[in-house]
Amino acid sequence: MTSREHINEFFNGRTFMILSALAVIMAAATSWSLGITPHNDEASGIFFSLENSVLGHSAVSCVINVLCLLITGSIMLALNKVFSYVRTVTHLPASAFFLLQMANPSGLVAFNSGTLLSLVTAIAAMPLFAAYQDRHSQRSIFLIFALVAAGTMFHYSFLVLLPAFLLGFLNMGVFNLKGVLAMLFGLITPFWIVLGLGIASPADFAQPHIHGIWTLSLQSLSSPMFMLATITAVLGVILAVINLPTIMNYRMQTRVYNAFFVFVLISVIIALCIDYSDMTVFLPLLNLMAAVQVSHAHTLHTTNHRRYLFIVLLIVGSMAFFAANIMLP
Repeated sequence: MTSREHINEFFNGRTFMILSALAVIMAAATSWSLGITPHNDEASGIFFSLENSVLGHSAVSCVINVLCLLITGSIMLALNKVFSYVRTVTHLPASAFFLLQMANPSGLVAFNSGTLLSLVTAIAAMPLFAAYQDRHSQRSIFLIFALVAAGTMFHYSFLVLLPAFLLGFLNMGVFNLKGVLAMLFGLITPFWIVLGLGIASPADFAQPHIHGIWTLSLQSLSSPMFMLATITAVLGVILAVINLPTIMNYRMQTRVYNAFFVFVLISVIIALCIDYSDMTVFLPLLNLMAAVQVSHAHTLHTTNHRRYLFIVLLIVGSMAFFAANIMLP
């Protein structure tokens, strides 16, 4: 094995993932110690609100946020170990996610709805994948859509998961009349419980405040956060297109798994364009989906022995955006 392949294997391995995890922990600690504050999250849910961050801007909140990010990356690795959506043993789904998250200091310093959104997506992907061609998976359908519906009561960003999971289950070949009923009951049950117990009332209904990308000023277009979101979205789409021809030659089950990640990627990019004011909420989920495509790109194109340069560029880019977002918030 040549030295270049040794480097490529290093980036695939556990050691690089641990270093990436340590990097995101250090980035979070540095950001918090420098007094970086989380972006104002003006959006609310259907009945409740998660303003700024779930637990406030404290050391405990920062620690919980980082732990949830690490858990999200670990779930993606467990998902790959069980279902092999990347057909090579690799730790890059977690490593790339940690590096991409490091680029946004304000998303590290407090537990926020963006971290929660990415964590819920990773968790819900497990029963979704397990339901492949199982015509008796109504329980999984009910639980996932109930979870998403409950999320929308606290933050409208969870709506982005509805079309993704709907298309995901359709692609899994499990939707029949019982499956449709399970989805409908899953969507209704959280509202039924909240309204029935008097926890909320119809008078508490809050309309979403949408600020589309077309409303951005020229100053906002030149901000590091806008550039970070744009580059990550473009990176995810380009890599998905590059990876598609090879993935289409996989067996049906693997194609279906990866189609779900593409559904989420497209959904979150559309959501970013429709409601750009919630960019920091959608960014962790966008990072998670882009990390999957980075993993495919690095493991599929093994004839390119210099592919490690892309990971090096990813590391340098993440560090550059981390510095830019600290100096120019």
